[in-house]
Amino acid sequence: MFQLAEGTATPSTSGQLLSFIVPLIIMFAVFYFLLIRPQKKKQQTRNNMLNALQKGDKIVTIGGLHGTILEMTDDIVVLRVNDVTKLTFERSAISHRVSEPEK
Repeated sequence: MFQLAEGTATPSTSGQLLSFIVPLIIMFAVFYFLLIRPQKKKQQTRNNMLNALQKGDKIVTIGGLHGTILEMTDDIVVLRVNDVTKLTFERSAISHRVSEPEK
């Protein structure tokens, strides 16, 4: 049979381990930069928008309802939909602020 002569190098396990770990690190980096990081940025801009809302702002809810903010607390928003109707929503139900076109 074949025998290794003394002094010949055997394949190192650290090289095999490195060839296994490097692709995992590369995959994690790709997932981070393509999926996780953009989602965190989007969530941060949404939180900034929700924190910057004030009374009188015109907004649109997630359901598509347009209204003007009358009252606000930390988690509740009261909207005026028309001259008479007031509706109460969770602050997280606000989709975006409507910017008025400048005249």
